[in-house]
Amino acid sequence: MEIFYPDLTEVREVIVAGWAGRDAAGVQHHIDELAALGVAPPSDVPLFYRVGHETLSTAPVIDVLGGQTSGEVEPVLLRTQSDLLVGVGSDHTDRESEAYSVALSKQVCPKVSGRAFWRFSDVADRWDEMVLRSFTAERTPYQEGLAASLLNPLDLVARWEQREGRVFGAGSLMFCGTVPTLNGIVRTESLTVELSDPRTGSVLSHHYAIRELPMVA
Repeated sequence: MEIFYPDLTEVREVIVAGWAGRDAAGVQHHIDELAALGVAPPSDVPLFYRVGHETLSTAPVIDVLGGQTSGEVEPVLLRTQSDLLVGVGSDHTDRESEAYSVALSKQVCPKVSGRAFWRFSDVADRWDEMVLRSFTAERTPYQEGLAASLLNPLDLVARWEQREGRVFGAGSLMFCGTVPTLNGIVRTESLTVELSDPRTGSVLSHHYAIRELPMVA
C-alpha cells in the first residue's frame, strides 16, 4: 500500500473530534462517568474542538507542563490539495484542566501526528477492520480497539461541515476519536501509537517521548 509523507507545516486548521464513539449508549455512559468526576457534559455529540494549528507536532519528544497529561491513539484525517489521507496520532491532553474545561485541556498540550499516511480511499472499504493500538514505555499495551467502534471519518467530516457551513478543505486536519484504555488512564514517559490493516499487515506507527516541565509559581 502506498505511503505518503505530506508537508504538515502546510496544515492551517486542526480539529479534535470528541465523543466520537459509534455506540450512542456507550458514549452516554462515558459522559455520565465523567460527570460524576466533575467534568461538564458536552454541548453536542460528537463535539468538535478547534485547537491552534501550531500545536501540531511530529517531534520525537514533546514538552508538557507537570505530570497530569496523557496521550491517546487516534486516526488522523488530512485533506491535501489532491487527496484525503489518513494517518495515526495522539490527542495528548492535560487531565487536570480537563476537569473544568475540556476545550482548554485540548489546547494545552501538543497534538501529535505521525509523518506517514495512507490514501483514505485505499482503505475505505475495510475501514471498520482497522485496529488502533497504543503502548506505553517498554511496549506495554495501553489501548486496543477496532475503528468500527468510532464514527467513520467521512461521517465526522460531513457532520463538521454541516455545523460549520463550509468544506473540510486543503490544510484541514482532524483527530477522529479514540478507543478505551485497557486498564485506565496512566502517566507514562513515552507512547507508541499504531493504526494497522489486518488484511495487508501494513502498519502506521509513531513513537514519542514526554518531557515534563516543572510547575513553578
